[in-house]
Order: sequence, then structure tokens, then C-alpha cells
Amino acid sequence: MKLTKMSHACVRLEKDGRTLVLDPGGFSEADAALGADAILVTHEHPDHFDESRLRAALEADPATEIWTLRAVAEQLSAAFPGRVHTVGHGDAFTAAGFDVQVHGELHAVIHPDIPRITNVGYLIDGGKVFHPGDALTVPGTPVETLMLPVMAPWNKISEVIEYVREVRPRRAYDIHDALLTDLARPVYDRQIGALGGGAEHLRLAPGETAQV
Repeated sequence: MKLTKMSHACVRLEKDGRTLVLDPGGFSEADAALGADAILVTHEHPDHFDESRLRAALEADPATEIWTLRAVAEQLSAAFPGRVHTVGHGDAFTAAGFDVQVHGELHAVIHPDIPRITNVGYLIDGGKVFHPGDALTVPGTPVETLMLPVMAPWNKISEVIEYVREVRPRRAYDIHDALLTDLARPVYDRQIGALGGGAEHLRLAPGETAQV
């Protein structure tokens, strides 16, 4: 499986000539969703969900389909009947040849005064890749490659380190990193790498790829 890191929380996965894109939001490249056979969206926040870009992808290819939670699906399903699928925790489906399991229900706490919205994570091909969206969801099954939300208004580095320890992936690639400056990256690399319980901590620049 080929993994391409796009900006912020967006990831493209390619296998057997088909492409699955996760969270092509407003902080990612404008064309991040174009050419996807299937798109997964974890929640409605604009850095993960950009309605205009998803509409453009669906209009560009009538075979493209989306799987997402209800809050996002309601904004797209009327315009694209039969192509926008609503999912929730515990669901399993196949999208563009990838086997997907849904884990999690709520966004991480940003502040007690801010109501929590729904958020789901996606486990791909039995644990090859796990993308948790904006939550530190532990899927309860072995994970080879964890897409690690390394820096966000709702987390701190101690929580990120404990999350890596709890999931125990073989490797963790940084996502949710648009707010992390280059000056701070060595600090995160050093601490997560040293304290992450043996998981290999890795980082890809936008557009870089890896085989997973």
C-alpha cells in the first residue's frame, strides 16, 4: 500500500490501482480529493471537511463515493444520491477495494465550554493504517501504521506520547501538523521517538510517500 501524506490531516492511500483519500480539508491541498475512488471524512471541522472541494471531486468523477458520519453526510447526500454513505462506530465496509472498520464516537475535548461533536476513526485493511481524526481513539486491535495527530488545540505532547504507547503501532506518522512550526518539530521528534514505547516515529512532508 502506498501512503502519501498531504498537508495537515489528509492522507492518500493507493492499492491495486485505486485511491482512498482521508480528510481532505481546508488546510490541505485544493486538489487533495480529486482522482479519489473513495473518500473518508472523520468529522465536520473545516480542517478535515471542505464541502466545496468534496463537491468538486464528486462532480469530476461520477464513480467517486464518500463515507462519513451523519453531520457531514447531511450536507452532501441530497446532491449526490447513493454516493454518500453514513457510518458510525462499529460499522465495517469496503471502499475502493480497502476494508474499513469505524472506531470512535466523539471529538476530543477542546474546552469544557465547547460542546463535543461526533468524530470517527478509520482502520484500514485490518490494521495496516489507522486514522483517528480528532480524537485519541484506541481501536483495540493491532495497528501497523498510526496516523498520529501530533499537534492540535485539543492535545498536548504528554497525551500524544501516551496515545502512541497505548495503541502500540509498529510506526507512527505525524498528521494534524499544520500548526506545528519547523522550529518545534525536533522537540516533538525527540520526545515522541524516545518515549513512544518503541514505535518508530516518522514524518513525511506534504507530497512525500511511503510503502506501508
